[in-house]
Amino acid sequence: QVQLVESGGGLVQAGGSLRLSCAASGPPVAMGWFRQAPGKEREFAAAINWSGSYTDYVDSVKGRFTISRDNAKNTVYLQMRSLKPEDTAVYYCARLRSTWRPGARRAEAYEYWGQGTQVTVSS
Repeated sequence: QVQLVESGGGLVQAGGSLRLSCAASGPPVAMGWFRQAPGKEREFAAAINWSGSYTDYVDSVKGRFTISRDNAKNTVYLQMRSLKPEDTAVYYCARLRSTWRPGARRAEAYEYWGQGTQVTVSS
């Protein structure tokens, strides 16, 4: 059974930074980060392939967020900088299904999800 455990969320002022971590069990595969704000649908934020050579971002976070991974630690990271109040959400990491290409933006492309970590950005 694959397990994903997120950590690193918290409360930060606008303009601040946070780094989220996702510790995964199982072999390294393509992963993604999603987020869900109150009253909104879960949305894609970033994705990375198994080696880290390919990454993709939703336009609203490009230039501010960086997804990376350390396969020796079986951990995927989301470095978030210049945070805005609209980044406030629960952030989830997810493992891509083997039948989908890295960078998929649809939630149905991911088969395992973490429990989520809350990020709150105050203005």
